[in-house]
Amino acid sequence: MKKRFNDTGSCNPQMHFIVDISNKLNKIIELIERGLYFTMNRPRQYGKTTTQFLLTKRLIQNEDYMFIRISFEGVGETMFTTETNFCQGLTGLFIKRTKQFYPSVSEFFTEIKDSVVNFDILSETISQFIAKIQKKVVLIIDEVDKSSNNQLFLNFLGMLRSKYLLRNDGEDFTFQSVILGGVYDIKTIKLKLHPDTSEKYNSPWNIAVDFNIDLSFSAKEIESLLADYSVYNKILMDIPVIAERIYYYSMGYPYLVSKLCKVVDEELLPHRKNQNRWESDDIDDAYKYLVNPEYSTTLFDSLIKNLENDIDLYNVVQNIVLNGFQLPFNVNEPQVNLGAIYGILSPKNGICVVNNLIFEQRIYNYLIAKKIVSEQKLNFVEAVGKYNPDGTLNFPVILKRFQQFMKENYTEKDIPFIEREGRLLFLSFLKPIINGKGFDFKEPVVGDERRMDIVITFNNIRDVIELKIWRGNEYHQTGLQQLSDYLDIYSLKKGYLLIFNFNASKAYKEELIHFKDKEIFAAWV
Repeated sequence: MKKRFNDTGSCNPQMHFIVDISNKLNKIIELIERGLYFTMNRPRQYGKTTTQFLLTKRLIQNEDYMFIRISFEGVGETMFTTETNFCQGLTGLFIKRTKQFYPSVSEFFTEIKDSVVNFDILSETISQFIAKIQKKVVLIIDEVDKSSNNQLFLNFLGMLRSKYLLRNDGEDFTFQSVILGGVYDIKTIKLKLHPDTSEKYNSPWNIAVDFNIDLSFSAKEIESLLADYSVYNKILMDIPVIAERIYYYSMGYPYLVSKLCKVVDEELLPHRKNQNRWESDDIDDAYKYLVNPEYSTTLFDSLIKNLENDIDLYNVVQNIVLNGFQLPFNVNEPQVNLGAIYGILSPKNGICVVNNLIFEQRIYNYLIAKKIVSEQKLNFVEAVGKYNPDGTLNFPVILKRFQQFMKENYTEKDIPFIEREGRLLFLSFLKPIINGKGFDFKEPVVGDERRMDIVITFNNIRDVIELKIWRGNEYHQTGLQQLSDYLDIYSLKKGYLLIFNFNASKAYKEELIHFKDKEIFAAWV
């Protein structure tokens, strides 16, 4: 079977191109050697299962260790109905998961399964097993989120906790290490166990240490993935440059790293004349492929679902994406914590940012599409004058049309709404104009919450428009300098400025500004 980039399930180095995560595995093994228990909690499709798979491969090679890796996914509801069903169901999982590598262990649990009818017997069985095997046994439980709101599962964790404490006192035999895998850290997840009880924080897992090992990939680690692929397929590329570009878009989110590579390899390369070389532009094209609203994956669907399911998180993320809202990254703040758990938010210089450019653009596109549907007024604009004779965009006309739209549809009483959603209104206004022939993306602006740069590529012509809130002439001059500097990045001499002015005496106006060597068309609304 030919190796490929994997975007479903765990990665196997015999079947897939994978990142060398030896350093991460070494750190995890160090925790295990110290006899520590912990939760490997990270967002969906963040490499948890692959890390567990590679970890077990390493443990197999050490004769002092034995591993049992189980998952509660797909076991059904019956296992969680009674104490007997749970204990015997768990024993059944032990039998199933040890049959291949440790047949004698599988036989041991098979012989005693019917007698394991409660937690006391299960605890004694584990002690007997550990004493008999005389190895350091590591228990890995994946997908614990599916069971963490069940009292029987919590009782099981409580049993493991008691055995852990007794082991440290030299009074019991139990697992060397227990690793729980899931999205949430079970030490802090809120639970509602019965309809007549209030939500509370569970405590059976307070013996666990914090898991601070970074499972995202650095640019250097991504190089190992590209090197494997390059040698295997005899593909030429500047590996450090390509790796940096992948990291730029993905911030090392494991699924996105693999997905970008997969798109280049399977979707872009076959349609090119030169199929034996990757360029940096290929990663740019893969990024555009992934953020196209017409393309979707379960991860992207989950991204939007998580926003829609929590209005407070939705509002925070919208303000960050569209309004440059600068919120300190504090995990004690519920929405920040939830955004981090889902992999949507991450810290940058102490401030909340969207985890990566792919997520940010997907959210940006979704917010615009939602606004277009809800604001029927946006459909009033006719096509006349929006395009130049050569097929490029006529931005002065577009900005004037937006002025007209705002004049006709919004008054002073709408100022609070416009302050909150004015930028989204413009982006929604712009989207149908470029749809099908162009691509727009929000460029991150660091350290200035009053501006937002939009880069638009239409018929292979690139334009830059900055959206800014009016804060007086001093800020205006600073904004012109910022736009000028940004235009230099793209070697452009023309730019556009849309200014939202919320002063009572504001005037709808346009101005052609010559700033240094730039020509900037500005419109006030």
